[in-house]
Amino acid sequence: QVQLVESGGGLVHTGGSLRLSCAASGLTFNNYIMAWFRQFPGKEREFVAATDWSGSRTHYRDSTKGRFTISRDNAKNTVYLQMNSLKPEDTAVHYCAAQVAGWRIETVTQATEYKYWGQGTQVTVSS
Repeated sequence: QVQLVESGGGLVHTGGSLRLSCAASGLTFNNYIMAWFRQFPGKEREFVAATDWSGSRTHYRDSTKGRFTISRDNAKNTVYLQMNSLKPEDTAVHYCAAQVAGWRIETVTQATEYKYWGQGTQVTVSS
């Protein structure tokens, strides 16, 4: 049984930082593209960032480039999202997701393209 468990969300002020973690189990972690999505109330999930199986290639949503960094530790079956310079408009539930590797990560930015999902963690940025 595949499980993705996010942690690290919380409440920060504008300009603050948070580091999200997603621990995976039940799958061969280094066979998967890992990504972060976020969801605003009443909206569909939107792509934030993705990393290939090795962590050597990454892809970001334009609005998060330069502020967010995705990374992974295959020895720990964990993917991270370091979020700096947070803005109120980053307030959302953040989810990690996994898809079997073999795709160019720039082409897998839709939620429907990911097979496994975590339960989400709330990030709230106060102004």
